[in-house]
Amino acid sequence: MTLLELAGVSVRFGERAVVDAVDLEVAEHEIVCVLGPSGSGKSTLLRVVAGLQPVSAGRVLLGGADQARVPAHRRGVGLMFQDHQLFPHRDVGGNVAFGLRMRGSARAAYEAQVAQLLELVGLPGAQGRSVASLSGGEQQRVALARALAPSPRLLMLDEPLGQLDRGLRERLVVELRGLFSRLGTTVLAVTHDQGEAFALADRVVVMRDGRIAQAGTPLEVWQRPASEFVARFLGFENVIPATVVGGAAATAWGKVQVPPGSPEGERRILIRPAGVVLTAAGLRCEVVSRTFRGTHVALLLRPEAGPVLEAECGLAGAPAVGDRVAVSFTPAEVVVLPAG
Repeated sequence: MTLLELAGVSVRFGERAVVDAVDLEVAEHEIVCVLGPSGSGKSTLLRVVAGLQPVSAGRVLLGGADQARVPAHRRGVGLMFQDHQLFPHRDVGGNVAFGLRMRGSARAAYEAQVAQLLELVGLPGAQGRSVASLSGGEQQRVALARALAPSPRLLMLDEPLGQLDRGLRERLVVELRGLFSRLGTTVLAVTHDQGEAFALADRVVVMRDGRIAQAGTPLEVWQRPASEFVARFLGFENVIPATVVGGAAATAWGKVQVPPGSPEGERRILIRPAGVVLTAAGLRCEVVSRTFRGTHVALLLRPEAGPVLEAECGLAGAPAVGDRVAVSFTPAEVVVLPAG
């Protein structure tokens, strides 16, 4: 069942469309992450749903009800910002209980709920702690507990892990997905970090210039980017013009086999770095750089013809900078991008 529906939503600042005719549905209990570079309109979209930004056109519906005349505090949504915005003069318990107190809940009732929420987010018994004494990860957990306290029908997260170091982000995003799954929370989150989005979301939405460039499951978007923009936003740089005919693409890197059923004609193709394989014979390249990635070595190669190539190889026997190598391409790692 659809909980949130955006129908032709646009936001204009003067002549500029920050959000441009966006259609989006979020089902109950679904986790949707909106991805995009700075200025793509993703945070504005969140503010529209929260009631903090009026629309220039279109409708926002929650549970089938048009929200045009519903103020932000009556929409029943929770919003958690990147900087947490905790109240420094209140302790942890006071921060978590804030929304419950504003709703008129009895103290005995909300004290029990605060304790339960802090247990859920991994901070049992922290009610009396000062927020100034908390680490960044602990502040994030308190902010999450505060957002969850009023039992919002939709929880919205704006770059929720953006201020945390990478190791902590990777750990917390797994915890968040588990927590939301247990609670059955419907989540709309925005982030610029695709790794974070792909680990958290049931579905990802990639935005560009106020429009949706692609929407799908993390696996669908990763395996089949809908455009060169999406491919490059995901970090893939091996994109090149090609003429695809009869299961092969003619490129500046030579002939590249493509997956069966690929569209033909003048296209652009993506070759994932994992599909650039070191071989005894093939396209001759010079190793320009090598970077240790923990499980593999990332290589930047300069071919005899065509633009530079990104490749991956195992730790053992990885070539050194300046070495001459040959590469071939794995068809399963080749994507013929849609025209346009």
